[in-house]
Amino acid sequence: MTNPAASEPSAPARRGRPAPDWSWLGLTPFAAYVLLFLALPTVIAVASGLFDGDGAFTFDNLAALGDPVILATFWNSTWVSLLTAVVGAIIGALVCYAMLGLPDTGFIRTTVDAASGVLAQFGGVMLAFTMIAAIGTQGVVTKFLRDALGIDIFAGGAWIYALPGLIPAYLVFQVPLMIITFMPALAALRPQWFEAHLTLGGTRSGFWRHVGFPVLAPSFLASLLLLFANAFSSYATAAALASQGSQIVPLQIRTALTSETLLGRENLAGALALGMIVVVAVVMWVYALIQRRAARWQA
Repeated sequence: MTNPAASEPSAPARRGRPAPDWSWLGLTPFAAYVLLFLALPTVIAVASGLFDGDGAFTFDNLAALGDPVILATFWNSTWVSLLTAVVGAIIGALVCYAMLGLPDTGFIRTTVDAASGVLAQFGGVMLAFTMIAAIGTQGVVTKFLRDALGIDIFAGGAWIYALPGLIPAYLVFQVPLMIITFMPALAALRPQWFEAHLTLGGTRSGFWRHVGFPVLAPSFLASLLLLFANAFSSYATAAALASQGSQIVPLQIRTALTSETLLGRENLAGALALGMIVVVAVVMWVYALIQRRAARWQA
């Protein structure tokens, strides 16, 4: 016997008002960070670079970017950043390759990962002190090389306190940063690809030439651009280590902020900062395009 009540269509469930989605509040700290340390400095740089002291719009500040001294400063920042990025990328990639066969939870792998995470953020006064204590004119390594081996690394002058001294200092955090950014891409190479290549009659060198290097090239270039931008915008280490002159753009900005007579122009620091923002923005835009292509096969 059927139940008449069961044959009747049930009443539709009452649809209440949807509960508000408050998940976006989790982005509030990040949004505040971007606003305070990225958006606001950019607005200040543009405003101070395109306006004079009286608030009038002018291109006189940007005209100072064509001065030979400023152009030389940008060139110094460019070649130092490019050199440390290339050397750091090559060394970091070799370290990643050496760790490729190690277990993820092994002692060596975890130690290198932890050290890379710390050293990638190691800079400023601490790094400058470490460099001076190690390879300064009276550093531990310098005295050992001079007394024990008869090698004087400062025979041509105290280069560590000038522009060349920034190269080994920058490599201290460039190599670990490369390890952090490039290791996931290298670890994503599937062993099945190598086995399939060997099964089809290929060789180990042929695999890297025809499969490994082409697949890793976008990730390597993206990491290289990231290292360039990291070195180009570095200030604290150079300010603490280079005691003479303003040979790179961040130090030139410091000089412009503390000197009222540099080139006879007001708000020159804002114009220099605007130039740095343009360079870093272009580099990071190219980095995003390359990283998007690299993410296709990593996914």
